[in-house]
Amino acid sequence: MSATLKYRFGPFELSTRARELHKQGTKLRLRPQPYQVLLLLLERAGDAVTREQLRERVWASDTFVDFEQGLNTAIKELRGVLNDSATEPRYIETLPRLGYRLVVPVEREIGSAAAEVVAAEAIGELLEKTAEQAANVAAAPPELPPQAAPRGWAPSGWTLAVVAVVAVAVLLFSLRWMRGRVATQEEVAASAKTAGGRLMLAVLPFENLTGDAGQEYFSDGLTEEMIAQLGRLDPAQMGVIARTSVMRYKHSADALEQVKRELGVQYVLEGSVRRDGGRVRVTAELIQTKDQTRLWGKEYDRGMSNLIELQAEIADEIATEVDLKLAPSRSAGANAESKLSAPRLEAYDLYLRGRYFWNKRTPEGFQRAKGYFQQAIDKDPSYARAYAGLADAYALISSYGFVAPNEEMPKARDAAQKAVQLDPTLAEAHTSLAVIAQNYDWDWKTAESEYRRAIALDANYATAHHWYAEELALVGRFPESFTEIDRARSLDPLSLIIGTDRGAILYYSRQYDQAIKQLRTVLDMEPDFPRTSTVIAPYVLEKNYAAALATLQRWQPSDIRESQWRWASLAYVYGNAGETANARRALEKLPAPRDGPKPIEMQFVLAEIGLGEKEKALDYLEEAYADRTISTSVKVNAIFDPLRSEPRFQKILRGMGLAQ
Repeated sequence: MSATLKYRFGPFELSTRARELHKQGTKLRLRPQPYQVLLLLLERAGDAVTREQLRERVWASDTFVDFEQGLNTAIKELRGVLNDSATEPRYIETLPRLGYRLVVPVEREIGSAAAEVVAAEAIGELLEKTAEQAANVAAAPPELPPQAAPRGWAPSGWTLAVVAVVAVAVLLFSLRWMRGRVATQEEVAASAKTAGGRLMLAVLPFENLTGDAGQEYFSDGLTEEMIAQLGRLDPAQMGVIARTSVMRYKHSADALEQVKRELGVQYVLEGSVRRDGGRVRVTAELIQTKDQTRLWGKEYDRGMSNLIELQAEIADEIATEVDLKLAPSRSAGANAESKLSAPRLEAYDLYLRGRYFWNKRTPEGFQRAKGYFQQAIDKDPSYARAYAGLADAYALISSYGFVAPNEEMPKARDAAQKAVQLDPTLAEAHTSLAVIAQNYDWDWKTAESEYRRAIALDANYATAHHWYAEELALVGRFPESFTEIDRARSLDPLSLIIGTDRGAILYYSRQYDQAIKQLRTVLDMEPDFPRTSTVIAPYVLEKNYAAALATLQRWQPSDIRESQWRWASLAYVYGNAGETANARRALEKLPAPRDGPKPIEMQFVLAEIGLGEKEKALDYLEEAYADRTISTSVKVNAIFDPLRSEPRFQKILRGMGLAQ
């Protein structure tokens, strides 16, 4: 009997018994020749499969077919079904003048029926060997040294045979049991808890199977809605990975084991979307990453009369099903929400676009984010999340020094207060108020109160933990700060900004080696991420001037502000290294502090500290304090250590509520 095999690669599964290819439960159309080509590639995954081998396997009996045209057509069809590319292959690589190779990892599983046949054959062989061994034992039992003699009894030949039969029977039963086993709700709930008492779940990007890139907004929107709804189910018991981390797996063939390792999750929700005429089909399944057990799955087939309402409906149903599986004690309707209006969902879509650009942390990104948030407000003036997003865009474009804080922070406050007025239970709105109190008002008590309020409302909102960690670090409460930044990282493990700010907190706490290691990790992920320039300071304080200069030489500023920070940093490094002439040449590259719309007093503070010019550095620091462009890290940032004993510096700390 030939074994029935299943091959799994990426989101696909091919069954040799059914001669079918499935993607996340959806059967894909595949003609016989492409199927045979794919099967041969799967059998020899990672190895080259020559054109001659393909001819012998697939077209040997058909002398009337143009082999070259048939093979090219089959490969083209396969790439279409797999959503693959000849120029940037994720699955099938072309080997010029030779053939093809499957480049994705493949898992092979023997079918249950075939497994039982194999097991039965093994039983027969084992029984024959055991009977022979038993006869030998009975005829001439071996002599044992005195110290090795068993106590009480010696196994007879029949005993060995019985033990062997029982062992193989147990093995066969286990095979059947494992193939058909579905975890109970109690087992899932019991095994779900992490060491910290919460399980972690990732909603991987729902895949668009329509072949129409214009439908990406629907699959992306469904992913976003699932993250939001699942995150609200039971934050004390379940954490849901944030968007910025899971979207890295869009169009990715990464195995679940890699997702588990990178995101630290016990559960993954996968799904796909396919549009066919006036219908839409959505599949979703919940998988336990430990052993890749499929815990729950469902397919939805609905009309396309209103995509926006359909998206909300499907997301709500999936959230309810997942809630029942992960938290069986909850009632089915406990988290059901009323359907959202079309204007609200259109505003939500614009809000998501705004957050995407906001997360880039660039001047252009902030400007585009503001535009999308304002469009969302225009669509639905009662949409609190859009106001919170607008507040965050105004707040960070000021905090990052792209514009004067006095211009944008008042707008940020108005938007945040409007968000809270519209929805007092919105965690994003309270987080917006907190960051304004922190970075503009220097009202540390209010900032902490608002952060704690936001976290109480939504413990799965990574940004609230992230910014609260930053505030705690700025006032010198490092143990609490590390607790919060690690909570943020657990919710958004691949976030560049969270990883960078953890490095900054390590630096502020004077753990220079660990800070450098953390910041280098982020640089490995994204060499041009601007905030990683923080690594220059610990390099200098460790007197590793060569590494600091090498980092600055690799830095490719994306705008004038970054260019100015680069010159100021060069002056700081050269000054500390004793190369005064080079430091002054770098300082000369900076324009006058008040030339242009962007405040740069802090760049001069950095450069003058490097040159040892304390009085000049304090002059610029006082100007920055007056304009509220001063760095909020003055209490803990080691760069300012040469100024700490100065009365003017202490006065600034008192004015900011940061006195020692």
